[in-house]
Amino acid sequence: MEIDNMVFIAGKTFLVTGANRGIGQALVEEILKRGAKRVYAGTRTGWTHADQRVTPLTLDVTDAAQVERAAGQIDSLDVLVNNAGVAAYDDLSDRAVIDRHLAVNLFGMQRMVEAFLPQLVRSGGAIVNNLSVNALAPFPVVPAYGISKAAAFSMTQSMRALLADRGVSVHAVLTGIVDTDMSAGVDIPKASPESVAESILDGVEKDEEDIFPDPMAQALTESWRNGAVKALERENASLARAIRAQAQAS
Repeated sequence: MEIDNMVFIAGKTFLVTGANRGIGQALVEEILKRGAKRVYAGTRTGWTHADQRVTPLTLDVTDAAQVERAAGQIDSLDVLVNNAGVAAYDDLSDRAVIDRHLAVNLFGMQRMVEAFLPQLVRSGGAIVNNLSVNALAPFPVVPAYGISKAAAFSMTQSMRALLADRGVSVHAVLTGIVDTDMSAGVDIPKASPESVAESILDGVEKDEEDIFPDPMAQALTESWRNGAVKALERENASLARAIRAQAQAS
């Protein structure tokens, strides 16, 4: 990997959604530690931060008007971190629960990328989508969550291929169990949000496509990166580039 392709954090401008708790809050603190110039912190409710480099934004990713307004306020952006998410226990018996997960975890993410893509193309920036190992295999006590994360991972892979020629890198974060409000009812060992935030940013700085930031997730790293599914992703991306090139030439 050429060092010029790596996304260094010092001096850069970030936008983090879901920034007031859990992994989002830990990411804000770790980004600041690494010398970022500015962090726009998106939250659904009012929130403040003592560091003057942090600019709070009232930002519900399901609210198109709020997203559009935020995009109009931010002229320059290097890294978009799509961290906002929802997880609820369900048994697939209520379509409204599935719709709610898709609205936040899939369509909210897509809305953010669409709104801020012009800034990211200008900066040659990066998109970091916080997903879950549930994108690879569902945890059937939260099946709607798994559905939304699997869809979001597929979208992330397509974004990666589609935006590469425009100079924007796209990173998937595949977390295991992290000690946040979302996992409060799960009594198993959990990684701290702080350690996960550190690993996520390490992965971004190393320009890793898929980031496995905690012990549970890291157990999958080698088999995923060297596996048939990842190889197929790369083959499909290469084929898509050839098809687009052929279409442009004709």
